Amino acid sequence: MVKYFCSSTDIRSAWDHVVSAFWQRYPNPFSTHVLTEDVMYREVTADHRLLSRRLLMKTNRLPRWAERFFPSGMSRCVYIIEDSIVDPVNKSLTTYTWNLNHTTLMSVEERCVFQGSVEHPATTQLKREAWISSSIYGFSKPIQEFGLARFKSNQVKAMKGLEYALSNVQGIGIRLSVMERRPSGCSGTQ
Repeated sequence: MVKYFCSSTDIRSAWDHVVSAFWQRYPNPFSTHVLTEDVMYREVTADHRLLSRRLLMKTNRLPRWAERFFPSGMSRCVYIIEDSIVDPVNKSLTTYTWNLNHTTLMSVEERCVFQGSVEHPATTQLKREAWISSSIYGFSKPIQEFGLARFKSNQVKAMKGLEYALSNVQGIGIRLSVMERRPSGCSGTQ
């Protein structure tokens, strides 16, 4: 079984500002666990879409209950691949991320779609989805529950980091740019 997460958020900023802030979101005081980010590949396609692949390195502290089960020398860093597609014609930015290491313990895959609003040009809609799984026999369910709780906590920090980057892009200091979080009819497991 896989744990599934889904949320929708309206960001009170134009799509082009959000995309600009997306590329400038690290470092920020809300994402100190992100250690590095490197562009591995970038291409502009014939239809003017920007394709990118980045490698991020983040710290990954195990929960206290798990520390006694895993070797003390086990790497506490996680390598993340982030693929993104910027489509300026349709005003969308789609990202796909997944971890490269510690995948037996827990695998987290995420898809985010930042879509410019046609009705409200000063608003960008964000739909975030995540799939969390574990292959540890007998412990997969509590590991997935832990992963889901951590993901929810980290996505709040990610939004604050994006807001921080937006305030820098717009030159207005930190402000609350999220209008509302509304349920989108997503279930808790898949």
